[in-house]
Amino acid sequence: MTARNTRGELRILIAPDSFKESLDASAVARALEKGLRRVLRGARIETLPMADGGEGTVAAVVRANGGRLLRRSVTGPLGDPVRAAFGLLPDGSAVIEMAAASGLPLVPQARRDPRRTTTYGTGELIAHALQLGASRIVVGLGGSATNDAGAGMAQALGAVFRDRRGRILGRPLAGGDLAAVAAVELGGMALPRAGIDVLAACDVKNPLCGPRGAAATFGPQKGANPAQVKRLDRHLRHFAALVEGETRRSLSDRPGAGAAGGLGFGLMAFGRARLVPGAALVMQLLGVEARLRDADLLITAEGRIDGQTLLGKAPVALAGFARRLGVPVIGVGGALAADAPRLFRHGFDALEASVTSPTDLSGALLDARVNLERAGERIGRWVELARRLNRR
Repeated sequence: MTARNTRGELRILIAPDSFKESLDASAVARALEKGLRRVLRGARIETLPMADGGEGTVAAVVRANGGRLLRRSVTGPLGDPVRAAFGLLPDGSAVIEMAAASGLPLVPQARRDPRRTTTYGTGELIAHALQLGASRIVVGLGGSATNDAGAGMAQALGAVFRDRRGRILGRPLAGGDLAAVAAVELGGMALPRAGIDVLAACDVKNPLCGPRGAAATFGPQKGANPAQVKRLDRHLRHFAALVEGETRRSLSDRPGAGAAGGLGFGLMAFGRARLVPGAALVMQLLGVEARLRDADLLITAEGRIDGQTLLGKAPVALAGFARRLGVPVIGVGGALAADAPRLFRHGFDALEASVTSPTDLSGALLDARVNLERAGERIGRWVELARRLNRR
């Protein structure tokens, strides 16, 4: 574990994702560090809160790069004003979470309906970044409340949509409005613009339409019933045909087009964005490689470790990177599912559950901080035992 460390100092990198509905990635990292330090008092412990393009991405990237966190009032998913943050980095990049302006947590449970939600506020955040001179736009696509294929975003950036009588559809378009669009005018859009690279951080491969599309796959969790899902899918097909006819680009079947209610499609169509793996992009922005090269042990975490962890999430991306560098990896989950041992084939050397006694979900969420501190202490004791064995 310490073969690369000529000074004998144990160096540990803690790089967790958030525990959804409980602790953000920074709080998870602090709790694990606190537990570790109860045992490993002489170790050098560094924390690097992670994200995969969804919630927490802006905060993690701004913190790691010495950027600026800016807040603006924009249009929320239901049309009401919300305060949303985005980041500006020293290299001129702007980092935006679409969930900050158009996310599901901004919609009360009783009002969740992807026929009525819009990405207009995400477009406003992009416009603010452009006004501040951003040379690159990075948009994280996780956590959306929407199913509008990026139509609202496009409006905020200058696109014009007309109905069958030639009238401009003026209010921010939502998923249920796409069937009314009969003509698309993109000449006044702020994007694409020469010299500005647009990246969409996305770890899903769904196309825009069909049985694996945005409406069918993600519509129910946003409040759509089966009949509404079918109508939303028809609306997406109609809208995509118009946009593809205008742009002369076939995009709706591309992997990731269905991400964030079709915002993946919208960013490609209206902003000429490139869709890139979210966790890998965030790792690049955080400078993970240099930090891992200086570590003897990586500890990563997320709320539940199971087979879904393998689907492009930050912990498995980190573990794969660490394996290539020869750095051992411990994964911590609030819970470990029965299929969690699959992760041993993907860079993980050990797994630890922070919850060790029977409890319900609400109890686990309430006690997450204390449980993580205890998990950190247990890991510290195992690490100390390994060091003692190594000296024998």
